Amino acid sequence: MTEPGFWDDIERANKVNKELKTIEEIITTCEKLSSRTEDAEVLIELCEQEDDESLAEEIEDELSYIEQQANELHLQTLLNGPYDHNDAILSLHAGAGGTEAQDWTSMLYRMYTRYCQRKGYTIEVLDYLDGEEAGIKSVTFQVSGQNAYGYLKAEKGVHRLVRISPFDSNARRHTSFASLDVMPVIEEDNNEIEIRPEDIRIDTYRSSGAGGQHINKTSSAIRITHLATGFVVQCQNERSQTQNKETAMKMLRSKLISLREQERLDKLNDIKGEIKKIEWGSQIRSYVFHPYSMVKDHRTNEETANVQAVMDGDIDKFINAYLSMLA
Repeated sequence: MTEPGFWDDIERANKVNKELKTIEEIITTCEKLSSRTEDAEVLIELCEQEDDESLAEEIEDELSYIEQQANELHLQTLLNGPYDHNDAILSLHAGAGGTEAQDWTSMLYRMYTRYCQRKGYTIEVLDYLDGEEAGIKSVTFQVSGQNAYGYLKAEKGVHRLVRISPFDSNARRHTSFASLDVMPVIEEDNNEIEIRPEDIRIDTYRSSGAGGQHINKTSSAIRITHLATGFVVQCQNERSQTQNKETAMKMLRSKLISLREQERLDKLNDIKGEIKKIEWGSQIRSYVFHPYSMVKDHRTNEETANVQAVMDGDIDKFINAYLSMLA
């Protein structure tokens, strides 16, 4: 960064600055953890020398904190995939079941929003489709922050809800499904995937939403279909058709790279014997509100009875268990 002319190329300078920030955060975390470990050792020696049991509670709290931070640091070392440090694009889609499934999709969207707030991540909505009566039919949003894709890739798959439906006048128990797709955000200069004009179909349509200067007045929303794979991506939240197209192309490129990574993992899973493939009808996690409270991940068998905490974004234990299993 001290080289002459470093800031002449703003885009490159910002990438280097972002990389520097990531490295500095890791070093700072290690130094703080080392310092607090040394302080804890001094406290333990003092407690033994003075035979002062009043320090025991303080020592236990400090050791608990150190253990938590060390586990978090260890987890970061597991994020060694080629895109784990990238930002992520998440797409939630309601399954069959109408209003009930659409309400479940909105609950999951809230859960991931709360999780991102806990992690200090920022969210940008790229595409949003309201439910017919309540909830969300589909929503696509970008999550930006350190290791966003590395952590959130653990959430890709089908999520199952069991509860007494608030939309059923007979108060019957319903099962609903929603799927989550997670893709890494790929830099514009990435040439790993070539998308030829003849490989795609581009459609324009009017944006849906509350209205405004650009919404609902021009056909600025973009839908791109990749003919070979059938992948469909769409964006309507940018101010112009050109911006929407650029964002949609970025999403398609990310989706194609994600497909290639999934094919690579499938080959490894065939060798290792994966627990379960991620596909519709084969949920990765169940959220049971009735007749008992339980959230269980079917890949790792990690579970908790504190459903409310999970719906408030406390999903670290499930992500950690999945990443540890992959390692």
